[in-house]
Amino acid sequence: MFRAALRRFQNKWKSYRHRFVPWVILNLSKNEKTLRQVRERSKDKLVPDEEVSQRLQKLFRVLLRSHWANHGELRAAQTHFLRRVTTSEEDQHGGNPVCGHDAMFQALGFCIERKPSTLPSAGTGVFVTKGFVPKGATVAMYPGTVYQAYEPILLQSIRNPFVFRCIDGVLIDGNDKGISKMVFRSCSGRDRMGPFMMSDTSWLTESPQNPLAVGQYVNNCSNKWPANVCYQEYDVPDTFPIEFRQYLPNVNYSQDTHRLLRCVVLVSLRDITAGEELFSNYYTIVH
Repeated sequence: MFRAALRRFQNKWKSYRHRFVPWVILNLSKNEKTLRQVRERSKDKLVPDEEVSQRLQKLFRVLLRSHWANHGELRAAQTHFLRRVTTSEEDQHGGNPVCGHDAMFQALGFCIERKPSTLPSAGTGVFVTKGFVPKGATVAMYPGTVYQAYEPILLQSIRNPFVFRCIDGVLIDGNDKGISKMVFRSCSGRDRMGPFMMSDTSWLTESPQNPLAVGQYVNNCSNKWPANVCYQEYDVPDTFPIEFRQYLPNVNYSQDTHRLLRCVVLVSLRDITAGEELFSNYYTIVH
């Protein structure tokens, strides 16, 4: 009985310790080569935001063509709303329906999937399962509800290991279960522009239509397994096409937030080949 209780405590501690400040401070020196240091927010960019936008739009364009191929009436409504149709690109992709991972491979040249991690007791991890990821590529997105520093998140944060803190204090709740799941669905259903949704709720399921939206399952690196991806904060510009926003796995908690939508993408630090697990760095020192 005592051993069972001790085992349960150890499992909970492994999940919680990365949020326990004294433990983090004591262990920083043990993992020094994997530390991520940021002088200021403008320096937290491995690649320009414009490049991130281009890669996302390239994938979303293929997803949209496939979606339209399966839903003719929706396509008619959305193209009427937009008052334009990019026929040349439709011809290029043939308008044939493809699944999310096929769209990812077609647009980006690689596929990622959730699988059991190679790390002991780490649960789920994210792997490159097909193709090749070059250095500087947008590999994944961290989904979830976006909270400004002054907005309430206490109840959602209880026993929640998926709350990501940005450099400026903005929080992203990437939990796909419980109250976090209900909050995201509610906020996503609230926001709409004509026939277009402004966010994607499918990341809450086992089969997200945007296959990049699994970044919350990327595990922490170690000295044995150094980071091969890093987090990069990305504010979606006003010029981001309306028709592509339905694939963004993030939504603002408050509708009246007068800020650009915050997303966090994971960018490759080196070339990554098929079969490798993705590892990020949970520790960031902001000077």
